[in-house]
Amino acid sequence: MNLIVLDMAGTTVADDGLVERAFTAAAERLGEDPATMIDHVRATMGESKISVFRHLLGGDEARARQANLAFEEAYGELVSDGLIAPLPGTAETVAALREQGRTVVLTTGFARVTQDAILDALGWRDLADLTLCPADAGGRGRPYPDMVLAALLRTGAVDDVRRTVVAGDTSYDMLTGARSGAGIVAGVLTGAHDRPALTRHGATHVLASVAELPAAIREYES
Repeated sequence: MNLIVLDMAGTTVADDGLVERAFTAAAERLGEDPATMIDHVRATMGESKISVFRHLLGGDEARARQANLAFEEAYGELVSDGLIAPLPGTAETVAALREQGRTVVLTTGFARVTQDAILDALGWRDLADLTLCPADAGGRGRPYPDMVLAALLRTGAVDDVRRTVVAGDTSYDMLTGARSGAGIVAGVLTGAHDRPALTRHGATHVLASVAELPAAIREYES
C-alpha cells in the first residue's frame, strides 16, 4: 500500500466546527438564513464547497461562486485567528508512513487558497509529498474519485489502484475511496460522521484516528 491519500479537515486537521462557522458567516453575508441550510451542510461534509453552494442556491452559478468566495474568506479569517490545529499524532503518522517508503497526499474540498492557508498555519508545507484540491483534479471534488486518481497519476506511486489507501472522516470520503478502487478505505472517528455512516458508504476499516492507520496498513499487508 504505497499511496496514502488523506483528507484534511476532520481527519488530519481538527475542525472544531470551523466549517459550520464559516458557512454561517458566508450565508449571512449573502442575506441567506443559515439555519435552513445547515443540515445539508452537515450531511455533505467532505464535498467540494462550491458544489454544496450550487445545490443550496438552486443551481445559480453566480450566487454559488459568490457564496463560495465568502466561505473561503470566512474560513481564512478563522485560520488567521489561530483557530486551526493538527489532530494529535498526525505529523508523526505522516512522517512514519513516508519513512516506510509510502507516498502521502493531503486532499481537501476547500479551494487552493484555503488549503494553502491551512498548510502555512500548521507549518505543513513539506509534511506530505503532494497536496490536492478539487481544482487540481479537473474541478470535481468528493464524492467523485478524481482527487484520488489524480494523486495516483501525479505521483506514480503505485501501479495498481488497489495499492492505494484513502482515509477520511466523512461519508463522501468513503464514497471517493470506494469509487476509486482503493484497497483500504479507512474512516476515522475524529470528524463529521459516525461509524454506521462511514461503514454504509464504503469504509473497509473504521479507526479512532489517523494515528491508527500505520498499524491497520501493516495488518492488511500481512
